[in-house]
Amino acid sequence: VQLQAYGGGLVQAGGSLRLSCAASGSIFSINTLHWYRQAPGKQRELVASITNGGSANYADFVKGRFTISRDNAKNTGYLQMNSLRPEDTAVYYCNAYIKEYSYELPSSYWGQGTQVTVSS
Repeated sequence: VQLQAYGGGLVQAGGSLRLSCAASGSIFSINTLHWYRQAPGKQRELVASITNGGSANYADFVKGRFTISRDNAKNTGYLQMNSLRPEDTAVYYCNAYIKEYSYELPSSYWGQGTQVTVSS
């Protein structure tokens, strides 16, 4: 199983980006999917989470600006980021709990990270 995060880039403050996190390989189901971010010199922090049923939670610093979603048929998660601010600049990582087979417990997988840079 592999996770690939993509969609980052350079954007001006107030702009938008949409990140994607695609899972590939032997996948029975994807449970909770998370987006994290890590800015230079800072610890990795949780940005948003979504269950396989579609229930979402957000960190306070992105509420009202970011939207997490998923397409279970495509094994892909998304993070729509609007009203971006310079302080949103970070490497964004996706993390998902995935079952390869129905009888096993889910395992944690991480994507490689995608850089988001917001200029002022």
